Amino acid sequence: MNALHDLSAAELLAAYRARSLSPVEVTQAILDHIARWEPQLHATWLLRPEEALAQARASETRWLRGAPCGPLDGVPVTIKDNIATRGDPTPLGTAATPLVPAAADAPPAARLREAGAVLVTKTTMPDYGMLSSGLSSFHALARNPWDLTKGPGGSSAGAGAAAAAGYGPLHVGTDIGGSIRLPASWCGVFGLKPSLGRIPIDPPYTGRAAGPMTRTVQDAALMMQVLSRPDARDSMSLPMQDIAWDRFDPGSGHLRGLRLGLLLDAGCGLPVDTEVRAAVAAAAGLCEQAGASIIPMAPFLTRAMLDGMDYFWRMRSHMDLRTLTAAQRDKVLPFIRTWATSAADLDGPQVFEASQQFHATRVATVRACAPFDFVLSPVAPIAAFAAELPAPTDDPLRPLEHIAFTVPYNMSEQPAASINCGYTTAGLPIGLQIAGPRFEDLGVLRLAHAFERLRGPQRPWPQPPQF
Repeated sequence: MNALHDLSAAELLAAYRARSLSPVEVTQAILDHIARWEPQLHATWLLRPEEALAQARASETRWLRGAPCGPLDGVPVTIKDNIATRGDPTPLGTAATPLVPAAADAPPAARLREAGAVLVTKTTMPDYGMLSSGLSSFHALARNPWDLTKGPGGSSAGAGAAAAAGYGPLHVGTDIGGSIRLPASWCGVFGLKPSLGRIPIDPPYTGRAAGPMTRTVQDAALMMQVLSRPDARDSMSLPMQDIAWDRFDPGSGHLRGLRLGLLLDAGCGLPVDTEVRAAVAAAAGLCEQAGASIIPMAPFLTRAMLDGMDYFWRMRSHMDLRTLTAAQRDKVLPFIRTWATSAADLDGPQVFEASQQFHATRVATVRACAPFDFVLSPVAPIAAFAAELPAPTDDPLRPLEHIAFTVPYNMSEQPAASINCGYTTAGLPIGLQIAGPRFEDLGVLRLAHAFERLRGPQRPWPQPPQF
């Protein structure tokens, strides 16, 4: 048997049913593993071993009675800093936020508690989630377990690092422009940004989604059974739908006859690295060998679209920073302050024109994807970059050059996932993005699982440094 911290949620649940493992010994093993990794990774926020063990003991009692309270009873989980948990502060990754206890669990946290999951810890993120890195004015600098000189990506930085390092099988991130898929790609794990509204979230915002980050597609499907349950607090949530998440495995032959678009040029942003392009093309080749038709796609995102979304988000953040005191603003990362205040001179017509690029992106994305069953592409044009940098460009006036493959699907509300498809010569993971039609979350999971079988064995997961 693998080490306890390496077991999947599906394996743990089978062991609990057979009474060959206890949630207490599993939680303790994961806490011990976190203790070995955490001095280097800095993936956690509110790590409270005794509280986690108390939850595990309650779960153990239920399993001994043969009465688990839900489909994830006793399975360790982490939750991102910006998803409120009752009684805990929600710093949003920044030292500028007053540490006021949350009155209630946000929907993802509420659903996981109801399902019996053991909340081991929360995970770190950058200021306001506005960076694709682990750099934060509140949390210690998060790092990538595959290479500690690199960052895990963001804004679900701690979640990506925790999943790759073995901080339990289940992790929840959030994504408004790539914040689940980018760290999933750079940390070599699976991440799903679902259709907008599929997983209720509070507060809701255009393009914002919560989703699972796991080592296997099966574990993500298990989480979707729980996370997709309704919650009235999300004004954009989808009506409850009885989706057969447990039928994520389509069986052999699933790829035969599928029309898969292959997008290797996003249209703007950073150029695609040679090794990334080769890995994604090889992944498409595997799908073609399994019976899919691979059709090259022309780029559809324009510089005007990417810049417009950037400028609008700058103005939104500028307005948010204006509500802070001068002392609070001084605590925000300088990169974020410079980026946000650059919008101060934009006039009304400029902000209006910027806002229209969200809709333009949506229309262009849906139109480009319409001829295909699913679309394959890189998640990011590059592999993981230096941990200390806030963005690959290190330029607050060019901060989004790496999200041109991911952000379109936030605006179009389509599901999109990242699954590992290879490694650079330096040993850094490379993510394949699989995007599907709106509401086809289960279809994305099925294709991801089919590819998971095609790609063959992966490299061993990274282990804590030995001192």
